Amino acid sequence: MSEAADQIFAALRQSSQSGAPLYLQLRKSIEDAVKRGLIGPGDALPSERDIASKADISRVTVRKAVQDLVKGGILVQRHGSGTFVAPRMERVEQSLSMLTSFTEDMARRGMAVRSAWLDRGLYPPSPDEMMVLGLASNELVARVARLRIANDTPLAIERASLSTSVLPDPAAIGSSLYAALEKTGNRPVRAVQRISATNLGDGDAHLLEVPPGIAGLHIERISYLASGKVIEFTRSIYRGDAYDFVAELRLSGPGEEGRP
Repeated sequence: MSEAADQIFAALRQSSQSGAPLYLQLRKSIEDAVKRGLIGPGDALPSERDIASKADISRVTVRKAVQDLVKGGILVQRHGSGTFVAPRMERVEQSLSMLTSFTEDMARRGMAVRSAWLDRGLYPPSPDEMMVLGLASNELVARVARLRIANDTPLAIERASLSTSVLPDPAAIGSSLYAALEKTGNRPVRAVQRISATNLGDGDAHLLEVPPGIAGLHIERISYLASGKVIEFTRSIYRGDAYDFVAELRLSGPGEEGRP
């Protein structure tokens, strides 16, 4: 790391007259070094004291730059060990035109899939669950929450709600919710999804092994049976550094609404 560190701090000294705050200059120098491969995934950075000494800046400036890079997912800090370049994530693309389960989607990619159960139980429904699933206040809702993991990397937290008429015993689910629903003839055939940006809170960030406040994707999905009945209400959090959602768009034909 010493040679790479010298290049990083040399670049910082060369840009010191740019007028930008020093912590931004240091952040850019480290980020550029990662992009250029001078330092790679798993490489340790020098201590704050060493960086401050080599770059002739204060430790407060170093700390601010490092914290920004940790929040951005470029660096990771391990208590008692130091600061390291974050592992490079292999991004996963998921089509928005197909309704598939996480298990099926990852299996098609040849990825080893597993789930960690966070919750499986029956609860009084929330107002949102009552409205979406058409439940009365005296009914119960089945909730299942799972941490979805592919190739030992946590990718998503899925929290699904269903009527107890289709899922009376959430604890009986195996590795796939959709496989369990298919056995009873209740597998959804279409869904409407809303995707929005979010910053991960402490709890979700801890589960996904990313810094709190990092960007993620919040996905709300309402799934339907062929009859039009709502069967599933799911709210999920996906890692923003690991997931891309892809949609194919077609121009409308002559005479069709929406033609530009």
